[in-house]
Formats: sequence, structure tokens, C-alpha cells
Amino acid sequence: MKNIKIGIIGLGYVGLPLARLFAEKYPVVGFDTNEKRIKELQDGTDKTLEVADSVLQAVLQKNPKMEKGLYCSSTSKHLEDCNYYIVTVPTPVDRNNRPILTPLHKSSETVGKVLKKGNTVIYESTVYPGVTEDECVPVLEKISGLKYNQDFYVGYSPERINPGDKQHTVEKILKVTSGSTPEVAQQIDTLYKSVITAGTFLATSIKVAEASKVIENSQRDINIAFVNELAKIFNLMDIDTQDVLEAAGTKWNFLPFKPGLVGGHCIGVDPYYLAQKAQEYGYHPGIILEGRRMNDGMGSYVASEIIKLMVQNNLKVNGSNILILGITFKENCPDVRNTQSVIVIKNLKSYNANIFVYDPWPSIEEVEKEHQITITNKLPKEKYDAVILTVAHNEFLSLDIRSMLNENGVIYDVKGILPIKVDGRL
Repeated sequence: MKNIKIGIIGLGYVGLPLARLFAEKYPVVGFDTNEKRIKELQDGTDKTLEVADSVLQAVLQKNPKMEKGLYCSSTSKHLEDCNYYIVTVPTPVDRNNRPILTPLHKSSETVGKVLKKGNTVIYESTVYPGVTEDECVPVLEKISGLKYNQDFYVGYSPERINPGDKQHTVEKILKVTSGSTPEVAQQIDTLYKSVITAGTFLATSIKVAEASKVIENSQRDINIAFVNELAKIFNLMDIDTQDVLEAAGTKWNFLPFKPGLVGGHCIGVDPYYLAQKAQEYGYHPGIILEGRRMNDGMGSYVASEIIKLMVQNNLKVNGSNILILGITFKENCPDVRNTQSVIVIKNLKSYNANIFVYDPWPSIEEVEKEHQITITNKLPKEKYDAVILTVAHNEFLSLDIRSMLNENGVIYDVKGILPIKVDGRL
């Protein structure tokens, strides 16, 4: 474990916290093609809020030839001296929910250009079983001219970052590791074990490690889909779903899942990776895809419930003013990737309602670029015909929402967290 220098490719929600952690013990070069992102990091600021500015600044270095610390760059040449490469790029899906492996291919090309004999490449991006060896390794071989498991080696260690969670940070979450040979697997496990205080679990193969990650989020997706279906059923019966879950939760082995909008870059995406691979083997993954169908449909369901409440309260929907509280995919986090709040907004707009969005967490510019929706980071002072809480930000808990309503106005609490009487919730 001597003379280690780590290159981390991709400095987003996964890569930066990992780079910061390794930089406390090793020299680390953090690489990202986003020059604006690199400039912000070089200035000691993380716009994702995953790493506190003071913590980031404590490990930042201005020279890539450092003994330890983090040097951030958008120039791949600075990766040349590394002997471990860790790829932490996104793995999204297209509009038809098919896996997009382009970021993995591009990052593998970047690594291939600087790869040397004896180096190890570790992938952390969530994928279906087989991607590391079937998709990434051929790119590394082609670009580098080196031979897999003779000249260079690979591993897979699935990321377990939970955006916005300041309790379960990267070093406090047990890490699954794997490698392309038994010896390399042990080396990779030792590398991670040197910084992960929660410990590691060495999987029997790369494919096993890949599969373990993709089913983590598929399992959560299916469980949330179940309680979302319950919410629809109990709503028809005029039974409060939250009350039912509270009562059922008194049994020791009842799983505490709650209904809601399932977005983000993990739970709302990863099951499609496993489903795609299953279908290639001729198997139709009915439960996985049905769970996805249920959860993908919750945004339009919430919008229809809001419209129903407004009509029942003799409110004219066409031309009404509706305030949405929250547009990020989860609470206390600025991440707006694959957020299902957007589906609620678009459905309500289809009724010609005027939609206003307040969220103190995300960048106004990023929301506009990602979703073509205008938001405000400051609490509006106008009154509305409906106020919809879609995200459980701490800032929303103390709002006097009733004072923000016009006569007969309605409150809908998607998350079921408001400490006041509401007109509707899942």
C-alpha cells in the first residue's frame, strides 16, 4: 500500500466525497470535464453541499505533485502519475428508460489514454451485472493497447452515497469491493478499508458486486411502489394511509416504507438497468417493471388528487394560482436530477393553472437548464388557491401555510410531514 496515487474521474455527488476522503491519506487527482465545476472546487466551494467548504479546503492542493491531498483538474494529463483510477460518473437512462452507458465509455477512454502497466481501474457507477468487464474493459484495452489481467486490472466497488445525508457519510457506510483477480481484489479491499471506518465486504466477483448494488435500489423501489398502491386503495376507502402505516408499524418486522414521489438518480433509475439485462436473457421482470410503472405514475396521480380537491372546494382550476413547495428529488438536498415534482408541475400546468415554485435549496439556473422551470429561493408573499408540499425540506415545517391561501384554498401534503391539518395527502 505504498506509493499509491489515486485518480478519481467524475467529481459529482459520489466522486467528490470519495476524493476528499482518500485525500486525507493519499495524493488524489480529481478529474472532471466540467470546467465550471473544477473552478468552483479549486476555489474551495462544493455546490452540491456534500462536502463542507472548510473540509474541502483542508485537503485542497495547488500542485498535482503533492504527497497527499486533493488536486482538482479538467486536464487529463494530470492523471498520468496515478496508479489507481476510480470512475464515479453518472449512469442515466434515456427517455425510453434504456441505460445510457456513454459516460462510462467516455471515462474509460480518458483512463485508457493514461493507463500504464500494473495500474488498477475501479468502477463505482451503478450498472447491471457485466458492464465493467463487457463494456468498460474492451475500451480500456483498445485505447491503452494493454492486456486485461496481464498489464492492468479492474475492480468494482458500488457507490453508496446518500445525497443530503450528513449522518451516513461515505466513510460510515460499509463498502462492497471486488477485483478481477483474487490478489487484486484483496488489494482493492485493503485500499478502501484504509479509509472506510465502517469496514468493507469483499464480494466473490465483480458481477456479484455489480448485482448487489443494482438490487439495493430495486428493492427500495418495489417496497415504495407497494405503499404507493396502498395509498391509492386507502384513499378510495377514505382511510388515512399514514394512520394505517403507524398502526402496522407496531409489529417488530414491519418495514417502515412510506408513500411518495420516487425520483433521483438511483431508485428511479437503477431498476431499469437490471430490467434491461434480464430482458436480454429472455426474462420479463414483471415485479420490477410494475414497481417502476406504479412509482412513475405517482406525479400525475398527485396532480389529479389536487385538482379533485380544488373542484370540491368550488375553486376554478383554469387560471388558478398554485404554489409548489420543493422541486428537488429529496429533502434538504439541492439535487434536481429526475425529480418527480416536475411531473406534478407539468400535469397541473396542463389545466392552465399558474404554477409558482419555492425551494430554498437548488440553483435557480440549474433548475431552469435541467427542467425549463422558473423557481424562487425566497418565500413568496402572495396568496394561492392551493399549496402543495412535494419535498420535506426542514424550512417548510415551520411555515404558516394556511395564511398563504385564498378563501377555500387547499393544502396537499405529499410527504405527510406537516404538523397542521391538511386537505389531502398520500
